[in-house]
Amino acid sequence: MSRRLPPLNSLRTFESAARHLSFTKASEELFVTQAAVSHQIKHLEEFLGLALFHRKNRKLTLTQEGIEYWPQIRDIFEQLKNATENLQSAGASGSLNVSVIAAFAIEWLIPRLDQFKALYPDIDVRITANNLGGEVDFFGEDIDVAIYFSKGRYRKGIYKQRLLDEYLIPLCSPKLLNRDKPLVEPSDLKHQTLLHQTSTEDWSRWLVKAGVSGINLSRGTVFSHTVMLLQAAIHGQGVAIGYSVLAQQEIDSGRLVRPFDITLPSINSYDFACPEGNQDKPKISAFREWLQKTIDKESADDPFRLAGRYIDNH
Repeated sequence: MSRRLPPLNSLRTFESAARHLSFTKASEELFVTQAAVSHQIKHLEEFLGLALFHRKNRKLTLTQEGIEYWPQIRDIFEQLKNATENLQSAGASGSLNVSVIAAFAIEWLIPRLDQFKALYPDIDVRITANNLGGEVDFFGEDIDVAIYFSKGRYRKGIYKQRLLDEYLIPLCSPKLLNRDKPLVEPSDLKHQTLLHQTSTEDWSRWLVKAGVSGINLSRGTVFSHTVMLLQAAIHGQGVAIGYSVLAQQEIDSGRLVRPFDITLPSINSYDFACPEGNQDKPKISAFREWLQKTIDKESADDPFRLAGRYIDNH
């Protein structure tokens, strides 16, 4: 009996086709043509000297041999995947110094950090706050990675990966919605105190998009930091114009709601950055991939999440 192993590509194609019971779905998953899938299956069947599929009336089913073969091949590929991940994460240990804007750390990163620690218990994450407007000195400050909120233009030698877009949205406590002068449409903001971050510019741009004029922007408190702005809104001190990603935790909890569905895209985004060439180092790669997978999963679970869910309470 031959001791040669079946072709790896044919086995991978068989596993996918058997799992889906479809050559079409296997071709989509493997990014090849349906003809290529058919060819690989035929090649494997010829190698084995037996049929793995019944093909009748456009319906695909496994033969008895295929039924017995598929779970073993599936387990082999799962073992390969696990072995590869274990090897790649073997060097994922030691301290990881992360520089991140304070608001993103408080409202997004820290609430999810235990998920990363569960996956990589040997990586000791150390978080420091960075200046919203300045770039990190990776070498001088002994920083491994940074999460910026910026327009994405960095000096030469910096690897960057966009993580999240951001949007400006009105936010308020639920108890403001139905007071004596309720919030039903944007023009009702003239009866409310408007809360600002840094300046009145964000509210000014949002009101233009909403088609509202004649509102006095000089009233209301101006805050220097997002966390203070959100707290003021939570306590019913007015209607804030804030960032959707940073407010999402408070929206999910019900402490804040969006009175209107008009969003204003920010010119900035959240970016992952590190020195060019370091992005694939085990501990940095582990953190970078965890960030992206977490964002992708939350976005898939709730398509409206990243723009801040609009809650119609009227």
